[in-house]
Amino acid sequence: MESTAPDSAAWTDDLRGRLDELLDGYRAALHDSLDHVTEEQARRHLVPSKTTLLGLLKHVTYVEGVWFDQAVTGRSYQEIGIANTPDRSFTLDKSDTSHLYAPHTTADAQPHAAG
Repeated sequence: MESTAPDSAAWTDDLRGRLDELLDGYRAALHDSLDHVTEEQARRHLVPSKTTLLGLLKHVTYVEGVWFDQAVTGRSYQEIGIANTPDRSFTLDKSDTSHLYAPHTTADAQPHAAG
């Protein structure tokens, strides 16, 4: 009886391509959510938590740093330049601006290309 299971190399290549598409789409959506938004608006709390547009951008930068840098290279959070806990990744400082994190939400970042 012949196996009908997909070739594992082809299946993982297809999966990798789909994951890359999803990441790029989510980055673009987050980046686009900041279009025509002032820094004050990006910092505004609309829910009773640390969640803000800019906080989400900082958190995504943290998550990508953990998964695509620290997990692969073993570099420390400090070396990467990200918060040291998920909770702190939402905490905004005066130096946090959407311009600072913009590269992490575009295809230019390409952290998935490292894997």
